[in-house]
Amino acid sequence: MRDGPRALHPLRILAALDEETIRALESDADFTKLLERLLAAFDRAMSPQSGWFTQHAPKHAALPVAYFSAEFGVHQTLPVYSGGLGVLAGDIVKEASDLGLPLVGVGFMYPQGYFKQHIAPDGRQEESYQRLERDFAPAETLRDAQGQPLVLTLQLPGHLLHVQVSRVEVGRVTLLLMDTDLEQNSPWERELTARLYGGDQETRLLQEILLGIGGARLVRALGLRPGVWHANEGHAAFMMVERVREKVEAGMPFPQAVEAVRAASVFTTHTPVPAGHDAFPFGLVEKYLAAYWPTLGLDRDRFLALGAHQEPYGMAFNMSVLAFRLCGRHSAVSRRHAEVSRRMWAALWPDREEAPIVAVTNGVHVPSWIAPEMDALFQRHLGADWAARHDDPALWKKVEAIPDAELWETHLALKRRLHRFLLGRSRRRLLDGRSSPPQVLASGALFDPEALTLGFARRFATYKRAALVFRDPARLRAIVCDPRRPVQIVFAGKAHPADEPGKHVLQEIYRAAEDRGFAGRIAFVEDYGLHAAQHLVQGVDVWLNTPRPPLEASGTSGQKAALNGVPSLSVLDGWWAEGFDGTNGWAIGSPDPGPDGDERDAADAADLYHRLESEVVPAYYERNGDGLPHRWLAIMRAALATLTPRFSARRMVKEYIDVLYRPGWEAVGAARSAADIPDVAGSASARGGAPQGQAAGERAKDGPRGAA
Repeated sequence: MRDGPRALHPLRILAALDEETIRALESDADFTKLLERLLAAFDRAMSPQSGWFTQHAPKHAALPVAYFSAEFGVHQTLPVYSGGLGVLAGDIVKEASDLGLPLVGVGFMYPQGYFKQHIAPDGRQEESYQRLERDFAPAETLRDAQGQPLVLTLQLPGHLLHVQVSRVEVGRVTLLLMDTDLEQNSPWERELTARLYGGDQETRLLQEILLGIGGARLVRALGLRPGVWHANEGHAAFMMVERVREKVEAGMPFPQAVEAVRAASVFTTHTPVPAGHDAFPFGLVEKYLAAYWPTLGLDRDRFLALGAHQEPYGMAFNMSVLAFRLCGRHSAVSRRHAEVSRRMWAALWPDREEAPIVAVTNGVHVPSWIAPEMDALFQRHLGADWAARHDDPALWKKVEAIPDAELWETHLALKRRLHRFLLGRSRRRLLDGRSSPPQVLASGALFDPEALTLGFARRFATYKRAALVFRDPARLRAIVCDPRRPVQIVFAGKAHPADEPGKHVLQEIYRAAEDRGFAGRIAFVEDYGLHAAQHLVQGVDVWLNTPRPPLEASGTSGQKAALNGVPSLSVLDGWWAEGFDGTNGWAIGSPDPGPDGDERDAADAADLYHRLESEVVPAYYERNGDGLPHRWLAIMRAALATLTPRFSARRMVKEYIDVLYRPGWEAVGAARSAADIPDVAGSASARGGAPQGQAAGERAKDGPRGAA
């Protein structure tokens, strides 16, 4: 079975069944019993009364969270994600369903998704796009009361943009995914939402207008009345502007409208790199929103002041700044990232000692990332209900009782499965005529399932320093080619199509994987996605992460590895700065800023080699008379016990509820007891009228500078 969108696809499997097979299954007692158990479990999970939220915050059940994100990574059969941001959003959605948190996601249905990655013989990344087969997508067209496809419209300069909506059910959570691939639109407009993060600045601005303004109107058109509106990154910041417009149109003065929107709005920033925050030229914003700001009661200057920020090239309209100014609560994705973000954005709050950005460290959806073999092991030793209690630190003390032999054999089974996965991919490339002998070598076909195996899978941005381990090729060769204690490293990841420096790093690594001098100990997995990620985080021995501090916001791949007993060898940045305790993995370099640039890279590379030579490799290959690596197993246990409960999506979403959502629910509940704006907002959304709005001129109470 192929990986990617066609892998393990339930709808495709069902479509392939003939009537004879279906009748045979219907008469198979074992199959029908299994099906009945699964359906009963599904019904229990989907029950409105089940879930943590109904017991702990029942009074807020009628105030759902509207969660806006440019991408959602929920399954490989729905390729509308590119990497960490989308996978995190998918994990949040799945955990919200598990907890019973009322949440609706708003984003895009990209008909061409993110690109498929192909590696040319010279190691260069090549990109191609495949249209989503809607008949096999786990989504349905959203329809109106008359059964017709729901189509919204937005007024662009001189014409209307038509938008269709798909609905995806993720457990008890609904995703509303918009796209413009409709005959009513011009060819270039049909391509507007074709690809994730494609096109130029103008395309990106239009996408963000559609996500924020169009998404808010979609929520209103469906009659939803959220208590909290959460923007996952600045891409969705126009959502707050549209809600201010609703209130102004309903008769509320602009300053009060800003305060009301702030009270119900949450913004999560993910990027500690200034260049990672979208900023648009004022002239481009004016081109598309000049007819909008009068509906806010604002003129040009007061509207542009909402997002005005000094960029390296001059003043521009910064979407993260807009979100900071119109949201009442702001979060970063790790403690270290919060510190960096407070410094980065301090000028927005000149009257405060510290920028009000709290840390809610990212976590991962445990049921999605746990290997079936580890799940079975935990059921035997932690209890059949371990998954329901996985964020309880006390539960994980029981890992000490798991016999060494059983834990090790479970881990080896996952390594063997990873090895089969690498062989399978290599075989398919050969059968497709896409592999030369060096490419077979680079695919991991010669990997040894018994050798110490490191995994590195990230987006190939230069600050991730994927090639750090190759800084001294001779020293690395001595480590990986040791005949008694060999080491293997498997790499995966994509570079953004426009990121030439990132592509050069990827090419460097791929050429090393083809280099016979490394004896087949380096591999590169082409076209990294959710399916490949599960094999890697479950099947390697060590998770390697080497970003240049302090540029790692959080990082969650190491968390996915940890819950499968895989410790990290990582720079002390992002989540690892708070996760590492000296027993549950290894740290590279110093947490202090220290030198920068090449000097920092040289120091960190030297420390990485030292950790491998003196700590990691000896611990893995140290065996007693029974052949088991007892010291290594102690590190695995420490990773499981100390990291799984702390870095789970369950802990994260509960923190969202307590720290970020509850204040909004309380404020909105109090205001709604008088009256909100149901009719005006609803009619504006159903109209689908154009972005019309106004901007800010007066500073709202306690808001960051520029909010007025």
